[in-house]
Amino acid sequence: MTRTQTALLCAATLFAATLQSTAGVAVAAGGGGHDAHACVSTPEPLRGKARQVDRIVSRVKDELGLKSVLFKVTEGGREIVTGAQGESMTGVPAEPGMHFRAGSVGIAYMGTVLMQLAEEGRVDLDEPVSRWLPDLPHGGEITLRMLGSSTSGLVDYVRDPGFLAALDADPFRQWTPEELVGISTAQPLWYEPGTSWSYSHANFVLLGAALERITGTRLDRLLEERVMGPLGLRNTRNSFTPEIEEPVQHAFTASRGTYEESTFWNPSWTTAPGAVLAMHICDLERSARAIGSGELLSRRAFREQLDPGTVGLGGATATCPADICLVNTEAKHFGMGVIVIDDWVLQNPSFSGYAAIQAYLPQQGLSIAVSTTRGPEAPDENTAQIVAERISELLAPENPLVIA
Repeated sequence: MTRTQTALLCAATLFAATLQSTAGVAVAAGGGGHDAHACVSTPEPLRGKARQVDRIVSRVKDELGLKSVLFKVTEGGREIVTGAQGESMTGVPAEPGMHFRAGSVGIAYMGTVLMQLAEEGRVDLDEPVSRWLPDLPHGGEITLRMLGSSTSGLVDYVRDPGFLAALDADPFRQWTPEELVGISTAQPLWYEPGTSWSYSHANFVLLGAALERITGTRLDRLLEERVMGPLGLRNTRNSFTPEIEEPVQHAFTASRGTYEESTFWNPSWTTAPGAVLAMHICDLERSARAIGSGELLSRRAFREQLDPGTVGLGGATATCPADICLVNTEAKHFGMGVIVIDDWVLQNPSFSGYAAIQAYLPQQGLSIAVSTTRGPEAPDENTAQIVAERISELLAPENPLVIA
């Protein structure tokens, strides 16, 4: 796998692969189960589906050489199983209440807030972003809808060789939004805004800035007020530094050629400041259920979030290659900050040794949340989604989750 592929967040990398192929006890709200307030493992002995899921996790962990796996599965809001296997660090057992980086889950939250604001009549999704970001090149052509659905045509700075070299040389570097967006806007658009689809991290850095201008509220506070607070995600927090709240699920990677700890590599490049989130597995499951069911939106707004006009877009052109402008189909497409695959609604962050997935199947009310870290021989891909896929084969055999 190339260094570029390693660096890409999973919202881009793994969605692309999909389309091309077709301190102390942490607190969480909601979810039912043995204890609705503590993010702890389901008590032993496990029986029935709980035992089967636990065994699947164990098999995949050994098969892939994972260092740790945190997982929670519910159906109809009722816990099937919560657990943790492996070690956070040598001699430190993994626990469900450990915090990990949530990456592109923050993008789903920004997409949800944008839909809320449109629903309230505070914005028109098809207004040009130049109204709020007047200095943005092509800001008169790019709309809020295009940022949220990644149809702006902006080049993804994460594909830029210079950016990748700088990130590889200094993973602790603090990046500014201006630096990141500048890499993208210094290059020609892939296509006329709104006419195709291509993932770009720049879209969401800009969306975060636009949401702040629209509301007059700092992004971390906005997400807390409109998403984390209402959902009771008490262990989901932004950080403007590489800090992660204790207890921590530590991450490791061999992306620079040597297996090393990457827990506190700087995530400032991943998305908009204020949406750089860490959480524990119980919050991730609650997030999967809420975002996947449209709990924070009206039915109309949720339908538009799932397909804001992306279905039918994409495909190679004279100016945009097939591995950039990916075809969005009814079965597999990008929504407003979410991914839709065969009725599953998900986000699947993967970067700097962390991999996770939140996935929800509305027809069954099935929610799967997984966070994994790598051992020295583990594959350099989103291993959390592999765990989730295997779990879905057991629990949703008529419509299993198939991402790649």
